[in-house]
Amino acid sequence: MREADLEQLYARLERPLCNVLYRWLWSMDEAQDVAQEAFVRLWRMRDRVRLETVEPLVYRIAVNLARSRRRRRSLWRWVSLEAVRDRASTVRPADETLASRERGAEVRAAVEALPDDLRSVVLLTELSELSYAEIGEILSIPAGTVGSRRHRALRRLRAALGSAE
Repeated sequence: MREADLEQLYARLERPLCNVLYRWLWSMDEAQDVAQEAFVRLWRMRDRVRLETVEPLVYRIAVNLARSRRRRRSLWRWVSLEAVRDRASTVRPADETLASRERGAEVRAAVEALPDDLRSVVLLTELSELSYAEIGEILSIPAGTVGSRRHRALRRLRAALGSAE
């Protein structure tokens, strides 16, 4: 892989990748950090990467990094005041209505309540614009499993949120 190939890939995937990572981490700063780290790791392994499989590989690296960061964050919350700081830093613009904020919190809580395997699939299928085969490659599962997990995840979200979603 050449440097120009990586730059083009970054320009094309940075926004959709950050969109997926944001739903994992609920922090755009962290999502951007993880996306950049994923591309740095990709650059380090560039000699072993095939261009035809690079997109699923970037998503796999990024999702694994986001999982690790979530795990690390949840462990630190037990021993620090980070949870208090997080709540204080989530100030929203004043023009948002209370109802939309409450609904957003409900959706976030419902997504957070999904097991990791279902959350991974639903976030990647809904936000990444990747095919089931590509998502299956990212998560090391068959494409059919991607579809069935997506179906289960959406069914759980509908049950948690009501039929409006």
